[in-house]
Formats: sequence, C-alpha cells, structure tokens
Amino acid sequence: MQAPSKAASIVVPTYREADNLPTLVKRVFAAAGEAAIEAEMIIVDDDSRDGTADVVATLADRYPVRLITRVDERGLSSAVLRGFSEASFDRFVVLDADLQHPPEIVPALLTRLDEKPCDFVSATRYAGSGGIVEDWPWHRRVTSLVAKWMARPLTPLSDPLSGCFALPRHVWERVDHLNPIGYKIALELYVKGRCHDPGEVPIRFETRKAGESKLTGAVMWRYVRHLAALYSYRFPWLSWAGVGVLFVLAAWAVAAWLTRC
Repeated sequence: MQAPSKAASIVVPTYREADNLPTLVKRVFAAAGEAAIEAEMIIVDDDSRDGTADVVATLADRYPVRLITRVDERGLSSAVLRGFSEASFDRFVVLDADLQHPPEIVPALLTRLDEKPCDFVSATRYAGSGGIVEDWPWHRRVTSLVAKWMARPLTPLSDPLSGCFALPRHVWERVDHLNPIGYKIALELYVKGRCHDPGEVPIRFETRKAGESKLTGAVMWRYVRHLAALYSYRFPWLSWAGVGVLFVLAAWAVAAWLTRC
C-alpha cells in the first residue's frame, strides 16, 4: 500500500460510545495536524444503536472519519482486525473510544514506531512517567496487575493489556491463525506477529468520560482462555498443566507484591 511516510490509519472499536466520539475525534485530529501527520480514522461499531451513526456522519463533514457497522459479528478484537483490513495507510494505531488513553499520544506512538528497529509500540501506565489517575478503583488496579503478570512470559511490554498501540502493516500481514477470542488483541498481534523490538510510550491513564465499562466476569474468563491459547502457541512444548502452574505462580507473585504495598 503506497502512502506518505507520515501517515497513519487510526482504528477505533466501539460499542455504545457515541457520547465520547466528538471529543475523541477532535483531539486526535488536532494532535495529528500539529504533528503534520496525515491520518484517517476508521470507527468499527458493533451495531450500538445509540446514535453512533449520526454522530460519525456529522463528524465526517469536518474530519476524515468513516464508520463500519457490523451486524453479524461482535467483539473488540475482531473489530480491530476489520479496521486493519479497511485501512489506507501502512502504519496502524489502535485507540479505545473511552478517552482513558489520551488521544494526544498518537504522534508519540508513531514517532517511536519509526525508530528502527521497532516493530510494535504500546502506551503504558506502568513504565517511565506513566501512571494512573488517583480515583481509578482499587479492584480495577488489582485486576490489571494480575492480568499483566499472567502475560509476563509472553512479552517484555510493561502494559501488555493496553488498548492503545501502534504497529506497521507488515506485522499484521505476517500473522498466521489470528484468534480474536479475547478482548486484548494487542497481545495476540505481538505474540503471533513474532515481534522482537517493542517500544513503549508512557501515559497517564484516566477514568472513563462517558458510557460504561465493558469489563465483566465473562470478559475476564475469555482473557484467561486467550492466554492459555497464546502460551500453547508460544511454547508448544508446554502442557496445559504447565500453563496452569504458571498462572498460579503469577497470581502468587502479585499477591506477594500487594502484601508489601
């Protein structure tokens, strides 16, 4: 795909995020314009029926935004992959619509991606100057830490569950047998894209501005299943029993860390 060197396709998966979209789009394109980045935004919506289509139609009068509405498929991960398949440019950025990741981070992600060698860039709460807003719920902090440590043998990324990341088209194209059952497609792309030179950009993780969190018990169970599948892919010699032991050790390590806090 031929495209200007400073260009990117920004993929935003949505479900009932209409209230956040005007602010998200305005901030993304303000940051991209200031950095002289040619950008498009592809919003992939799972048939929210909350006014998303009308909101995007209005935004499209001012910004290069287009909407894909899926009626026969659901899920954040598969929505991201659909966005990649529709992208015009060779650098991809994925951004959640809930404004917990600052949209102004997009240029920094792309700058880091252009520093060779680099094949994957993630926004991180847990490294450098990154952090989390003070009023983020305690149970969400614990859940995030446990999930992070459970994925630690698969990647050196400090925030492997981040919903904000960037990668070049060729990483996505070389991935075989994508299995988007989980809600964290970044980890799937990193592992199966055979990435070896990741980068990170610190962010301050904010609370949701509007709408409701999509994190449920069912979502967390799918994450565990997803991790087990990735462990089997990355370490084919590892039995399911071995995966279980690793999960227990990860949970124990987090518990031990929390008792010291």
